[in-house]
Parts: sequence; C-alpha cells; structure tokens
Amino acid sequence: MGSNVRSNVWLRAQVIPRMAARGKGSVVIISSIGGLRGSTVIGAYGISKAADFGLCRSLAGEWGPKGVRVNCVAPGLVKTDFARALWEDEERLRRQCATTPLRRIGEPHEIAGAVAYLASDASAFMTGQTVVVDGGIITAGV
Repeated sequence: MGSNVRSNVWLRAQVIPRMAARGKGSVVIISSIGGLRGSTVIGAYGISKAADFGLCRSLAGEWGPKGVRVNCVAPGLVKTDFARALWEDEERLRRQCATTPLRRIGEPHEIAGAVAYLASDASAFMTGQTVVVDGGIITAGV
C-alpha cells in the first residue's frame, strides 16, 4: 500500500496544486490489471492497484474543474526488471503467453505509448479513466 497508493497520494500533493494554479495538467497513475482481478497469491498487490483506480477517479472529479486531468494505465505482464522473475521462467512465460490473446507479453515502449497519449493534449477530454494495456488478458477472462 505504501509503494502503490501512498506514493501516489504524496506525489499528487506535490504536483497537482501547481498544475491547477496554471489551469492545466495531466497526471497518469501506473496501476496494473492486478487491480481488476482477484488473486489468492498476490491479493494485497491487487488491492493496492484497485485503490489506484479509485484514487484516479476521485482526483479526476476533484481537480477537473481546475483543468487537471487524472487517468490510469493498467498494464498486464511487461518485460521489466520488476517482473523479471515472471518472464525469465520459461515455463511460466509459456503459460502466460498461451492465455494472452496476443500470445506474448508487453514491452515497456508499448506502455509508454499509452502514457504519452494520456499526458498529451490528444486526450484533452479524458479524465478519471483506466486504459488497460494487457495484450487482451482481461477480454479473455483469464
């Protein structure tokens, strides 16, 4: 909860008032599809990521009138150092890819594209939303 929620609350307090003073800004919270699914293995992680979705919606409502947008990105498994244990295990990776509609895990630049969109004026009429970038896992119901 400290890393995944409290840090976002702290960062919000540091940056959003300055954005509001300018009358414009965009905050993108990185969450996870873990917040959309239950888990008997990493339940606390999922709870913290679900809290990010709620934080995003609340902040969007609170700060939208002052020109600040707040959105989330919820990635699936991505080839990062943080997830190294999941994608370096060949059997685990094979199982993951077999249940992912795109049959692979994500690359960091694919998440960066969603973040860039949400941070840019291209998404100027979007706030309080969560963009899922997971290769189709959620749509597959897995």
